Amino acid sequence: MAGRLEGRIALITGAGSGMGRASAVRFAAEGAHVVVDDIRADAAEETVRLIRQEGGSATARSADATDLTQMRELIDEIGREFGVLHVLYSHVGMPGAAGMEISEDDWNESITTNTKSGFFAASYALPLLKAADGKGSVIFTASATGLVGSPYSPLYSVAKGGVVMLAKALACAVAADGVRANAICPGPIDTPMLPRFFGREGTAGESGLDDELRGFLAGSVPLGRAGTPEEVAGVALFLASDDSSFVTGVALPVDGGVTAR
Repeated sequence: MAGRLEGRIALITGAGSGMGRASAVRFAAEGAHVVVDDIRADAAEETVRLIRQEGGSATARSADATDLTQMRELIDEIGREFGVLHVLYSHVGMPGAAGMEISEDDWNESITTNTKSGFFAASYALPLLKAADGKGSVIFTASATGLVGSPYSPLYSVAKGGVVMLAKALACAVAADGVRANAICPGPIDTPMLPRFFGREGTAGESGLDDELRGFLAGSVPLGRAGTPEEVAGVALFLASDDSSFVTGVALPVDGGVTAR
């Protein structure tokens, strides 16, 4: 039986670990050829290895999503090779500085990484997405803190709130071209980034969740735990596939109920 993304081309930025890697693996398992992009070439190659190990199709690239020249070159390369892009999943992001006492450099880094990168990736990819015969799907990773304010990092809320509105505006702008745009808004997900968001140092490649943080999440998340990258990947697959063919302009929380309160 054909997978839900059989024969489609997908580009995922920030796919070298965590939610991005899980989504790349899931997309490939559903039949997509996945262009796995991560600024860390070795991490992108490891994701591709995992995909090919399961019989999937993928190629690794190490374009910096915040470097507009590199992103344009990557998308131009996809255009030359495939002539079409069915799914752009702009996942790259960072926690950023906490509190209100931040520098201008902190501001610029967060907005560039979390917001600007997705805007321009979508802009460059639109011609290829429009060529997808009504199957084009843009997915952004926003955050639950783009829907409700973060007491830890107002800057992160600003950046991810911008991603939410980008998805909504883009959905309206390209609907007539058969392209959909949506944002996933993760809550606490068990990845190396999560401890950093709470001011702890996680270990790369591991969750890094200590007992104190697990206890905090148990009390603050209605479902009583952090989510997994695979749970986010399942939602990304839904938004990438025809299962969500009438879904566009949505900011979809994947947060264990955090934003329901």
